[in-house]
Amino acid sequence: MRTLYIECNMGAAGDMLMSALYELLGEKEKESFLAVMNHSGLPGTEIQACPGSTCGIAGTHMKVTVYGEEEKEPAGEDQGHSHDHEHSHEHGHSHDHDHGHEHEHSHDHVHSHHHASPGHIRDLIRGMDLPEEVKKSGEAVYDAIAAAEAKAHGCPVGDVHFHEVGALDAVADVTGVCYAIYLLHPERIIVSPIHVGSGTVRCAHGIMPVPAPATANLLEGVPIYGGSVQGELCTPTGAALLKHFADSFGPMPMMQVEKSGVGIGTKSFEQANCVRVFLGETRDEEEHRITELVCNIDDMSPEALAFACSRLLELGALDVYTVAGTMKKGRSGHVLTVLCRPEEEERMARCILEQTTTNGLRARRCGKYFLETGSEQVQTRWGNVRVKTAEGYGIRHVKPEFEDVADLARENGVPYREVFEDAVKKA
Repeated sequence: MRTLYIECNMGAAGDMLMSALYELLGEKEKESFLAVMNHSGLPGTEIQACPGSTCGIAGTHMKVTVYGEEEKEPAGEDQGHSHDHEHSHEHGHSHDHDHGHEHEHSHDHVHSHHHASPGHIRDLIRGMDLPEEVKKSGEAVYDAIAAAEAKAHGCPVGDVHFHEVGALDAVADVTGVCYAIYLLHPERIIVSPIHVGSGTVRCAHGIMPVPAPATANLLEGVPIYGGSVQGELCTPTGAALLKHFADSFGPMPMMQVEKSGVGIGTKSFEQANCVRVFLGETRDEEEHRITELVCNIDDMSPEALAFACSRLLELGALDVYTVAGTMKKGRSGHVLTVLCRPEEEERMARCILEQTTTNGLRARRCGKYFLETGSEQVQTRWGNVRVKTAEGYGIRHVKPEFEDVADLARENGVPYREVFEDAVKKA
C-alpha cells in the first residue's frame, strides 16, 4: 500500500508541510507544481522553493510573497516564530504571536482595511485554477479552522473573521499542501503524535496557553504532547491540514521508503526545526496480525468437543484445533486453540464460552508471516484437477485438491498417488 508518513517532532505549520511534500515530487513534477501554484489565480501571490537547513539537515523552505513582500518577524519576539495569520478571530483583533515556526504573513496593504469572512476565503479558493478535489480539500480545512475559532471565542461561525488565517499567503500554504498530496496520491496517510510546544504565547487578547484554544479544538482526538521547547509549534493551519488528511496517528509503520522530504522552519532551536515526510510501500498491518484464543477443557466428551470445533469454524474462526493434554489432578483433557482476526477477538471469545464448557480463556495477539493463496486448474492424463497454490518470499507451494484426485483415481482405476504426482508435475 502506498503510504505517506508525516513526522511532527517539532509540530507542523502550513509552509513546512508544503515544503516537505514538495521534496517528494519528481523534478518535472516540482516544476509543474510551482508553475500551477504561481498561475492559480491567487492575487499577487508567488511561491519559491528555497534551499534551507536546520541543525545541519538540508531541506526546503517555501518562500511565499504577496505583492513582492514577505513578512518579517516583529521586533522583540523571543519565542518560536511569528504566525500572524495563523489564528482567526472576530471583531478585527490582531495577533502578534511569539510562537510557531512558519513564515506566515499579513500585509497591511491587503488586509489592514478589511477582514475576510469564511465565505470570502471560500470564494478565493473556488476561483483558483486547481483540480476540484484540491479546492474541496482546501475549503474543508478552512471550514475546520473557522469552526475551531468560533468554538474558542463562543461566537457563530459566520462572525469569525480571517484577518490572519485568511491572508493570501496562508491560502497559498493550504492549497499548496492539498495540491502536493493530490499529486502524490498516497493510499494511506499516517501522522506521528504531534509536538505542540509548551508555555504561553502573547497575543492581542493577552497571554494564552499553548496550544492556543483554536489549535486545541482542532487537535481533539489526536495524540499530542508538550516538551521543553517554549512556544507554539503546531499552528492552527498545520493542525487543520493534518486532521483533514490523516487516516491514522501513531508511530512509523514498517515500510519500504522510496523517498523522504524535509520542510524547514524559519527559526533556530536546539533541535532540528523541521517536518519530515516519508513515502513508500507498506503492507496492511492487520494482515500481519492474528489472535489466538486458548483454553483448557477436561469436562467435555470427544463428540461434544468435536461439534464445538465445527461450530466455531462455521461461526467465523480462521482455524480451530485441539491438543491432548493432562490437566490438574491427572485428568485427561484438551487444549483448544481458536485463530481469528484481531477485530473478531471479542465475538469469537463469546462463541467459545457459549459452545464449550470452559469458564475462561486466554487471548494472545501475534504477528504472522504467510504466503498468498490462490488456485488454478491443471490437465492431467486422466482429466482436470484443481490445485491450491501459496506464494511469497520467493517460495511456491502447490497441492492438488484431494476430491478431484480421488475421483479421477476411481474413474480410471489408477492409484491415487499417480494422479496426485501428475497433477503436481503439471502445476
